[in-house]
Amino acid sequence: MALVEETAVWLEVNGEPAVTWMCTPAMLEELAVGWLHGEGYIRTRRDLRSLRPCASDLGFWAEVDEERVRAVRAEGRTPVLASGCGAVSVFLADPATAPAGTRRGDPPDGGSLRGQFKALFASGTRYQETGGIHAAALSTGADLLYHAEDIGRHNAVDKVIGAAMLDDRNMSGLGLLVTGRISAELAFKAARSDVAWIATPSVPSTMAVAVAGRSGMTLVGRAVSATPQVHRPS
Repeated sequence: MALVEETAVWLEVNGEPAVTWMCTPAMLEELAVGWLHGEGYIRTRRDLRSLRPCASDLGFWAEVDEERVRAVRAEGRTPVLASGCGAVSVFLADPATAPAGTRRGDPPDGGSLRGQFKALFASGTRYQETGGIHAAALSTGADLLYHAEDIGRHNAVDKVIGAAMLDDRNMSGLGLLVTGRISAELAFKAARSDVAWIATPSVPSTMAVAVAGRSGMTLVGRAVSATPQVHRPS
Protein backbone atom coordinates (compact mmCIF):
# COMPACT_ATOMS: atom_id res chain seq x y z
CA MET A 1 0.00 0.00 0.00
CA ALA A 2 1.48 3.36 -1.09
CA LEU A 3 1.46 6.06 1.56
CA VAL A 4 3.11 9.48 1.65
CA GLU A 5 4.84 10.28 4.93
CA GLU A 6 3.55 13.43 6.64
CA THR A 7 4.45 14.86 10.02
CA ALA A 8 4.41 18.12 11.99
CA VAL A 9 7.64 20.11 12.40
CA TRP A 10 7.74 23.37 14.35
CA LEU A 11 10.00 26.42 14.27
CA GLU A 12 10.54 29.13 16.87
CA VAL A 13 12.27 32.39 15.91
CA ASN A 14 14.00 34.26 18.73
CA GLY A 15 12.00 32.30 21.29
CA GLU A 16 8.57 32.88 19.69
CA PRO A 17 6.53 30.26 17.79
CA ALA A 18 6.71 31.09 14.07
CA VAL A 19 5.32 28.18 12.05
CA THR A 20 4.42 24.51 12.14
CA TRP A 21 4.78 22.66 8.86
CA MET A 22 2.90 19.57 7.81
CA CYS A 23 5.68 18.13 5.72
CA THR A 24 7.76 15.18 4.61
CA PRO A 25 10.42 14.65 7.32
CA ALA A 26 13.55 15.03 5.17
CA MET A 27 15.88 17.99 4.52
CA LEU A 28 14.37 19.74 7.53
CA GLU A 29 17.29 22.11 8.11
CA GLU A 30 16.99 23.19 4.50
CA LEU A 31 13.23 23.62 4.97
CA ALA A 32 13.74 25.91 7.96
CA VAL A 33 16.41 28.04 6.27
CA GLY A 34 14.41 28.38 3.06
CA TRP A 35 11.27 29.35 4.95
CA LEU A 36 13.15 31.97 7.00
CA HIS A 37 14.46 33.45 3.77
CA GLY A 38 11.10 33.44 2.02
CA GLU A 39 9.46 35.15 4.98
CA GLY A 40 12.13 37.84 5.14
CA TYR A 41 13.80 36.87 8.44
CA ILE A 42 17.15 36.32 6.72
CA ARG A 43 18.69 37.46 3.44
CA THR A 44 21.85 35.33 3.53
CA ARG A 45 23.05 32.37 5.57
CA ARG A 46 25.14 34.76 7.68
CA ASP A 47 21.95 36.44 8.90
CA LEU A 48 21.07 33.19 10.65
CA ARG A 49 22.89 33.35 13.98
CA SER A 50 21.97 29.79 14.94
CA LEU A 51 19.56 26.99 14.09
CA ARG A 52 19.30 24.33 16.79
CA PRO A 53 17.24 21.15 16.43
CA CYS A 54 15.19 19.92 19.36
CA ALA A 55 16.57 16.63 20.66
CA SER A 56 13.23 15.23 21.79
CA ASP A 57 10.83 16.51 19.10
CA LEU A 58 10.76 17.50 15.45
CA GLY A 59 11.42 21.20 15.71
CA PHE A 60 14.02 23.96 15.55
CA TRP A 61 15.01 27.09 17.46
CA ALA A 62 16.29 29.84 15.17
CA GLU A 63 18.11 32.97 16.27
CA VAL A 64 18.20 35.93 13.88
CA ASP A 65 18.83 39.64 14.16
CA GLU A 66 16.04 41.20 16.20
CA GLU A 67 15.90 44.06 13.68
CA ARG A 68 14.84 41.55 10.99
CA VAL A 69 12.07 40.26 13.27
CA ARG A 70 10.83 43.81 13.80
CA ALA A 71 11.03 44.47 10.05
CA VAL A 72 8.91 41.40 9.28
CA ARG A 73 6.33 42.44 11.84
CA ALA A 74 6.32 46.00 10.46
CA GLU A 75 5.30 44.72 7.04
CA GLY A 76 1.77 44.41 8.39
CA ARG A 77 1.14 40.95 7.04
CA THR A 78 -2.33 39.50 7.05
CA PRO A 79 -2.67 35.80 7.89
CA VAL A 80 -4.27 34.04 4.93
CA LEU A 81 -5.44 30.58 4.07
CA ALA A 82 -3.01 30.05 1.22
CA SER A 83 -3.80 28.04 -1.89
CA GLY A 84 -0.61 26.04 -1.36
CA CYS A 85 -1.99 22.81 0.13
CA GLY A 86 -4.51 24.78 2.21
CA ALA A 87 -1.85 25.65 4.77
CA VAL A 88 -2.13 28.78 6.91
CA SER A 89 0.55 31.14 5.67
CA VAL A 90 1.68 34.68 6.44
CA PHE A 91 3.03 35.61 3.04
CA LEU A 92 2.40 39.11 1.74
CA ALA A 93 -1.03 38.80 0.17
CA ASP A 94 -0.76 41.97 -1.94
CA PRO A 95 1.29 41.50 -5.16
CA ALA A 96 2.23 45.19 -4.98
CA THR A 97 4.44 44.37 -1.98
CA ALA A 98 6.55 41.87 -3.95
CA PRO A 99 10.14 42.96 -4.58
CA ALA A 100 10.17 45.16 -7.67
CA GLY A 101 12.75 44.65 -10.38
CA THR A 102 13.59 44.48 -14.06
CA ARG A 103 13.44 41.37 -16.21
CA ARG A 104 15.71 38.76 -14.68
CA GLY A 105 16.30 36.39 -17.59
CA ASP A 106 14.68 33.91 -19.92
CA PRO A 107 13.97 30.20 -19.41
CA PRO A 108 15.45 27.59 -21.76
CA ASP A 109 13.43 26.38 -24.73
CA GLY A 110 10.61 23.88 -24.44
CA GLY A 111 12.71 20.87 -25.39
CA SER A 112 15.25 21.62 -22.69
CA LEU A 113 12.50 22.13 -20.09
CA ARG A 114 10.86 18.82 -21.00
CA GLY A 115 14.20 17.08 -20.56
CA GLN A 116 14.76 18.71 -17.18
CA PHE A 117 11.32 17.72 -15.93
CA LYS A 118 11.97 14.16 -17.07
CA ALA A 119 15.15 14.20 -14.99
CA LEU A 120 13.29 15.77 -12.06
CA PHE A 121 10.67 13.02 -11.98
CA ALA A 122 13.31 10.31 -12.46
CA SER A 123 15.24 11.65 -9.44
CA GLY A 124 12.27 11.35 -7.11
CA THR A 125 12.56 8.17 -5.07
CA ARG A 126 9.39 8.95 -3.12
CA TYR A 127 7.60 9.79 -6.36
CA GLN A 128 8.63 6.44 -7.79
CA GLU A 129 7.35 4.68 -4.65
CA THR A 130 4.04 6.50 -4.22
CA GLY A 131 3.30 8.85 -7.12
CA GLY A 132 1.79 11.21 -4.52
CA ILE A 133 4.40 13.81 -3.73
CA HIS A 134 5.66 17.15 -5.06
CA ALA A 135 9.19 17.99 -6.13
CA ALA A 136 11.26 21.06 -6.85
CA ALA A 137 14.75 21.81 -8.10
CA LEU A 138 16.82 24.81 -9.02
CA SER A 139 18.16 24.88 -12.57
CA THR A 140 21.10 26.48 -14.33
CA GLY A 141 19.06 26.31 -17.51
CA ALA A 142 20.74 23.05 -18.43
CA ASP A 143 21.35 21.15 -15.18
CA LEU A 144 19.30 20.54 -12.04
CA LEU A 145 20.49 21.62 -8.59
CA TYR A 146 19.24 20.79 -5.07
CA HIS A 147 16.39 18.42 -5.85
CA ALA A 148 13.83 18.03 -3.02
CA GLU A 149 10.55 16.18 -2.50
CA ASP A 150 7.76 17.03 -0.07
CA ILE A 151 4.06 16.48 0.43
CA GLY A 152 3.70 20.27 0.06
CA ARG A 153 5.01 21.93 -3.09
CA HIS A 154 5.84 25.15 -1.18
CA ASN A 155 7.84 23.04 1.31
CA ALA A 156 9.80 21.49 -1.56
CA VAL A 157 10.60 24.99 -2.81
CA ASP A 158 11.76 26.08 0.65
CA LYS A 159 14.00 23.02 0.80
CA VAL A 160 15.84 23.72 -2.45
CA ILE A 161 16.20 27.43 -1.65
CA GLY A 162 17.46 26.54 1.83
CA ALA A 163 19.93 24.03 0.38
CA ALA A 164 21.33 26.69 -1.95
CA MET A 165 21.63 29.17 0.93
CA LEU A 166 23.46 26.67 3.11
CA ASP A 167 25.92 26.27 0.23
CA ASP A 168 26.21 30.07 -0.12
CA ARG A 169 24.99 29.64 -3.68
CA ASN A 170 23.92 32.85 -5.43
CA MET A 171 20.52 32.09 -6.97
CA SER A 172 20.42 35.12 -9.25
CA GLY A 173 19.79 33.98 -12.81
CA LEU A 174 18.82 30.42 -11.86
CA GLY A 175 15.45 28.89 -12.62
CA LEU A 176 13.05 26.94 -10.43
CA LEU A 177 11.21 23.80 -11.49
CA VAL A 178 8.09 22.80 -9.52
CA THR A 179 5.68 19.94 -10.08
CA GLY A 180 2.48 21.68 -8.92
CA ARG A 181 0.80 24.90 -9.91
CA ILE A 182 2.62 28.17 -9.26
CA SER A 183 0.62 29.93 -6.55
CA ALA A 184 1.11 33.43 -5.14
CA GLU A 185 3.03 32.35 -2.04
CA LEU A 186 5.35 30.19 -4.13
CA ALA A 187 6.00 33.12 -6.48
CA PHE A 188 6.84 35.34 -3.48
CA LYS A 189 9.38 32.83 -2.22
CA ALA A 190 11.01 32.65 -5.64
CA ALA A 191 10.97 36.43 -6.07
CA ARG A 192 12.84 36.90 -2.81
CA SER A 193 15.47 34.35 -3.84
CA ASP A 194 16.29 36.25 -7.08
CA VAL A 195 15.55 33.33 -9.43
CA ALA A 196 14.89 34.42 -13.00
CA TRP A 197 12.07 32.05 -13.96
CA ILE A 198 9.75 29.32 -12.69
CA ALA A 199 8.42 26.42 -14.75
CA THR A 200 5.69 23.88 -14.03
CA PRO A 201 3.82 21.14 -15.89
CA SER A 202 0.70 22.75 -14.39
CA VAL A 203 -0.27 26.44 -14.59
CA PRO A 204 0.36 29.64 -12.58
CA SER A 205 -2.37 31.51 -10.74
CA THR A 206 -3.38 35.05 -11.63
CA MET A 207 -1.73 36.41 -8.48
CA ALA A 208 1.46 34.50 -9.23
CA VAL A 209 1.61 36.16 -12.65
CA ALA A 210 1.13 39.55 -10.96
CA VAL A 211 3.93 38.86 -8.46
CA ALA A 212 6.24 37.64 -11.22
CA GLY A 213 5.47 40.61 -13.43
CA ARG A 214 6.36 43.06 -10.68
CA SER A 215 9.58 41.30 -9.71
CA GLY A 216 10.81 40.57 -13.24
CA MET A 217 10.39 36.79 -13.25
CA THR A 218 9.12 34.76 -16.20
CA LEU A 219 6.62 31.95 -15.51
CA VAL A 220 6.21 28.93 -17.77
CA GLY A 221 3.02 26.88 -17.52
CA ARG A 222 2.35 23.58 -19.28
CA ALA A 223 6.13 23.28 -19.50
CA VAL A 224 6.15 19.63 -20.62
CA SER A 225 3.63 20.16 -23.41
CA ALA A 226 4.40 20.92 -27.03
CA THR A 227 3.07 24.44 -26.51
CA PRO A 228 4.32 25.88 -23.19
CA GLN A 229 2.52 28.97 -21.89
CA VAL A 230 5.14 31.66 -21.24
CA HIS A 231 4.22 34.64 -19.04
CA ARG A 232 6.92 37.28 -19.39
CA PRO A 233 7.07 40.47 -17.32
CA SER A 234 6.12 43.57 -19.28
